[in-house]
Amino acid sequence: MIYFAHRGASAYAPANSLAAFALARQQGATHYELDVHLSKDGHLIIHHDYNLGTDTTCRLDIKDAVLSDITACRILHKFDPALVVSPPRLRDVIPVIMEELELLNIEIKNDDNVYPGIEKMLWQRVEAFGPEAANKILFSSFDYPTLQRLRRVAPRARIGLLTRFFEPQKVLSLKAESVHINQTRITQEMIDWCHEHGVRVFVYTVNDKYTARQLARKGVDGIFTDAPDLFLPPRAVLPGEMKGQYVPLKLSKKTRTSRKIKNPR
Repeated sequence: MIYFAHRGASAYAPANSLAAFALARQQGATHYELDVHLSKDGHLIIHHDYNLGTDTTCRLDIKDAVLSDITACRILHKFDPALVVSPPRLRDVIPVIMEELELLNIEIKNDDNVYPGIEKMLWQRVEAFGPEAANKILFSSFDYPTLQRLRRVAPRARIGLLTRFFEPQKVLSLKAESVHINQTRITQEMIDWCHEHGVRVFVYTVNDKYTARQLARKGVDGIFTDAPDLFLPPRAVLPGEMKGQYVPLKLSKKTRTSRKIKNPR
């Protein structure tokens, strides 16, 4: 079973923040998931929603904001009060997770093509990270036309179909290597079809061991979780070059011990 750190260790740190990805790495993650948008001045911004106002001090649509606007925003959160973080860029996240990275799932936020050209720009930026990084990135999106455009501009791209309703013809058309779907919509028939066609099944969002075991018995290949530490042994330290740059969060006893973690989406 593969365990994706869903927006980093988002049960314990602000989702999609550098702190969340650094913490996920300390918790043993080698697989990660994040959400990408495109700023007005062409930066790939990591944030879940299209508007920053849902969880930051700013009320801006990312498509209308420049990088200086975004870095001035502070993510609102319930964790360590001393932790002050802003939405990062993709280029900021890669060094945090790259050393032992096995797979990064980049969810492209592009409903109704709100970010024209994001597919080509994203692929160019990923290739610039080098062949090792590019081979370890799996793209997904709820917006099917976005994945179609990505396939056209990047025939070598690894694509997973993120969907609310399983449609085999879309899997085949995209040459997708995986299907990503909510745990409540999974069926044995779907799992069997995927495996017969060499396609893996990844399920979101699972934050308890019992559900994970049940899904594993059905043949699910991986889960997205906000709490990687539930499933993985921790690492003692970050890579040498990052010591002192990403300090472990001071989690409260309540945060550390709570296992009633919300399953989002």
